[in-house]
Amino acid sequence: MQEVTRILSAIEQGDQQGSEKLLPLVYEELRRLAAQRLSLESPGNTLQATALVHEAYVRLVDAEYRQQWDSRGHFFAAAAEAMRRILVESARRKGSIKRGGQMQRVELQESDAQADSKSFDNLLALDEALTRFAGEEPEKAELVKLRYFAGLSVEEASDALGVSRATAARYWTYARAWLYDALRE
Repeated sequence: MQEVTRILSAIEQGDQQGSEKLLPLVYEELRRLAAQRLSLESPGNTLQATALVHEAYVRLVDAEYRQQWDSRGHFFAAAAEAMRRILVESARRKGSIKRGGQMQRVELQESDAQADSKSFDNLLALDEALTRFAGEEPEKAELVKLRYFAGLSVEEASDALGVSRATAARYWTYARAWLYDALRE
């Protein structure tokens, strides 16, 4: 685990080969997180876990935009945020008229297609609500991102945020209630 932090520090210092060393160390965990998140998506989703991991990783280690990583937890929090943004961008693209967003996908049953478009609408509504929530409660919103988009448990998210498990559990309860109310509006 300290190896990841050391390599992140080297990347931050400008080590060009650091990202090549980092990928093998974090790939399986990122892939597991992406697979967990994509398992919650609708069956019509064309984005694969591998593609999601690769896109998120490229964004995280982009040489043009040097990142500052405080810790391994900070890196995975950023990975969760990158995955969230990729999924939201994908949902927006699929919902755009240019990409046939006004069309209903019909495969085996028409009801499946209606559920698919609802899933994109739900993801966009969640993103909008989460953005508003982050403006009011940034630390609690970060916990939601780690739990929902990265698939971390309360314990793992509490470690990543540097708060106690009891605090993380309270944050999670509050955030779920806040988002539930926001999504019902």
